Amino acid sequence: MGMANFQVRPASQNEFAVAVEWAASEGWNPGLDDLSALHAADPEGFLMGYLDDEPVSSISVVRYGESFGFLGFYIVKSGLRGSGYGWQTWQAGLQHLSNRIIGLDDVPAQQDNYRQSGFVLAGRNVRYTGKRGSISAIEMPGMQAVTPETMEHVIAYDSQFFPEDREGFMRQWLLGADSGSRWAATYLDGDQVQGLGTIRQCRNGYKAGQLFADRQDIAHAVLTELCKSLPDSADVIVDVPEDNQLAVNMIQSFGFEPNFETARMYKGANPNLPISRTFGVTTFELG
Repeated sequence: MGMANFQVRPASQNEFAVAVEWAASEGWNPGLDDLSALHAADPEGFLMGYLDDEPVSSISVVRYGESFGFLGFYIVKSGLRGSGYGWQTWQAGLQHLSNRIIGLDDVPAQQDNYRQSGFVLAGRNVRYTGKRGSISAIEMPGMQAVTPETMEHVIAYDSQFFPEDREGFMRQWLLGADSGSRWAATYLDGDQVQGLGTIRQCRNGYKAGQLFADRQDIAHAVLTELCKSLPDSADVIVDVPEDNQLAVNMIQSFGFEPNFETARMYKGANPNLPISRTFGVTTFELG
């Protein structure tokens, strides 16, 4: 077997499921229903490398609008790393996102490799985990579930936190699962959205993200709303931008512990997202 037998091509949602399993085995803890929402964002942006028709590598390179893309799921099957298959997969992924600003989240140990491809560090995101019962409850009038009727306002609010249009992805992310494994809440002051959050069941625990809010108390109330149906013993996970000190203070006040971190990097101009209002990132895989 060699490079002549290796090719990278777009994968269907079903084909890419093996990459989600690889991610789970690497400890990335994907959501139970993530793939349908992720794949809908850019069906041509999920690439697999095949060696004699067997999947051995993956990368997601999702295009948003005309100017931005996000890279994730960059994995080579264990036992075949260092054979050049990852490099070819990487190059195919970058080609899919040519002439765009590209973002990614990955382990800090890989920063130097990404720098060689032109990526620049923008900050760190730290994964915190704790028990639902340790989140002090705070309730605010104006909190409600995200529904098809409130979707337009919610998507407009979400757009403040992302460099390009991601409406199609958001419609799936917020409400797409039929299994009841994810739900979303929003805080409105009158008809003005000032907070938004989603939580989803993962292989282990429940991951809250996105968690966006104009103020810390709103973020706290949204997280309370998202977690209110969970048992006190449930693990809750939030990926917090290290540069948002209010978010760090809040999550640490619940006794949550850091157990994983990523480097957020960009190739091209830093989009300067509103980190001060980002209390939890949406997803390491798609931004």
